[in-house]
Amino acid sequence: MPEHTSDPETRIAELEALLAAERSRANAERAAFESSRATLASSLAYSQERIAALERERDVLRASHERLRLELELLKRRIFIAKAERVDASQLELEFATKLRELDAIAGTLGIAGRERESGDGPRTERRRSSGRRDLRRAPIEENRVELSDPVFDQLVAEGKAERAGFELSYKLAWQRGGMRRLVIARAKYRALDSQGEACVEITPMPSETFRRSLAAPSMLAHVIMQKHGDGMPLFRLEDRFAREGVPIDRGTMCRWLEDAGATLGSTLVHAMRDEAMRTAFCIATDATGVLVQPIRTHEKRRQSCRRGHFFVQIADRDHVFFEYTPRETSKVVGSMFRGFSGYIQADAKSVYDALFRDPNEKPPDADTGERHEVGCWSHARRKFWEAAIAKSAVAREGLARIARIFELDATWRSKAPAEIARLRAEHLRPHVESFFVWAEAEYDNVRHERGYLRDAVGYATRQRHALVRFLEDGRLPMDNNRSERELRRIAVGRKAWLFVGSDDHAESAGHLFTMIASARLHGLDPEAYLRDVLRVLAHWPRERYLELAPKYWAATRARLVPGQLADEIGEIDVPDREPSSEPRES
Repeated sequence: MPEHTSDPETRIAELEALLAAERSRANAERAAFESSRATLASSLAYSQERIAALERERDVLRASHERLRLELELLKRRIFIAKAERVDASQLELEFATKLRELDAIAGTLGIAGRERESGDGPRTERRRSSGRRDLRRAPIEENRVELSDPVFDQLVAEGKAERAGFELSYKLAWQRGGMRRLVIARAKYRALDSQGEACVEITPMPSETFRRSLAAPSMLAHVIMQKHGDGMPLFRLEDRFAREGVPIDRGTMCRWLEDAGATLGSTLVHAMRDEAMRTAFCIATDATGVLVQPIRTHEKRRQSCRRGHFFVQIADRDHVFFEYTPRETSKVVGSMFRGFSGYIQADAKSVYDALFRDPNEKPPDADTGERHEVGCWSHARRKFWEAAIAKSAVAREGLARIARIFELDATWRSKAPAEIARLRAEHLRPHVESFFVWAEAEYDNVRHERGYLRDAVGYATRQRHALVRFLEDGRLPMDNNRSERELRRIAVGRKAWLFVGSDDHAESAGHLFTMIASARLHGLDPEAYLRDVLRVLAHWPRERYLELAPKYWAATRARLVPGQLADEIGEIDVPDREPSSEPRES
């Protein structure tokens, strides 16, 4: 530091320089501090943003883990416990007793279901109790008798020291190989003289047959159809069984039998049945399931995977059941299946059905002009609430309780006339239904932005409200589409054994055979006996009267045939005249 001087001005200048230096140093330190503080603030903001992002990611992962856990629990329940969507109804009644009592009071249904069950008018859910060992004496089967005797007592009888006092009878089930029979067709031969006086031999001509020169008689063909498409037995097992019985038939031959039979029935009976259904049906229930189609072999000799086709089922009232194969499941395909139909269609909420219910004013000029109304399925809605209830949702359990009460009340009126059912639904069931949707919409607002089973359940119900309440319009409309699910089970169970169909043509023929079997069962007919009779008379029947051979009309048609002619596997059939009073409507 320089020495102090006595000059005041010099001293002032030195002090000012010193002050400027200190000020400059302070400013530099302040700038460094501000820079450090800004850096720290920026670092803190970044850390806070990072923490918030990690917390959001943690919440997403937690939610995903919870959803996966619930899905795993649901799958484990379906695999290891039961696929049925059952809940403890009594527990739901206890849990939501107050709420259900309030709803019953509003709808005027307090105790209705219980009184109907006690009076016997409602559906019976009690299982039939076992009555002990089955009495085989009433079974319509042949009897083989085996008599057993005791040698000691037989000797005493011979010596006059005892006598027979009848038999003690007991019964067992036995089985003997029945199987195929050889059908001998004996055509008479005649020796006569021709116009030139020479001897010639003439043979009685063969009568009309549905499949000329086929190895299979109608009964054999019906048996193969029923084994494959009725009981789900693949052809290679049939081939093995026939070989054990001493008459080997290769699976290729049986495959051609099935394709020809399906195509023939499809172009005759099924065509007539479908035409009647599209014109006269009130409500058609429909659903679809997938099936694998074997690829067509090419000269390239490379492995190809099976492609996926679809079987649609259509149930026209209580008249006909149709199975139709389509290579693709699209809105265009669905529209072609229902072309010309006007009425109610019951289906699930799959988007391919939306084109059926489009406003007529929004359709293109060349579109189908049929007017159709969508009927929803309450079983589909209930299934989603059941899945959410497995995930321990109290809201879903309340939904199940509400839907159970709606089903229970509607079941009590099932045996009444449609007009009475419609009146009871409007008076007592509509308040329950409206209250359910008010509750569902309120719950959907609470979980609208959350992913999970509960949002799916209440969202499905609110979106399908107009379709789900449609059953209140007419007493003939069912609440659920379970009948379609039951019919599709034939496909689902069968494909576990035969795995795939050979081609699109084979699948289309198989659909016609499924149609005949399901329709026969719908009207209480033995499918194999019905198919045998229809294949027997089809070649003799007038083309414009094929509808008389449909299962719906077969009982009346069969009663007018000559029993002896129908019992024969081959020969002429006297076709009766059409009865005007019971004439089925043709196009």
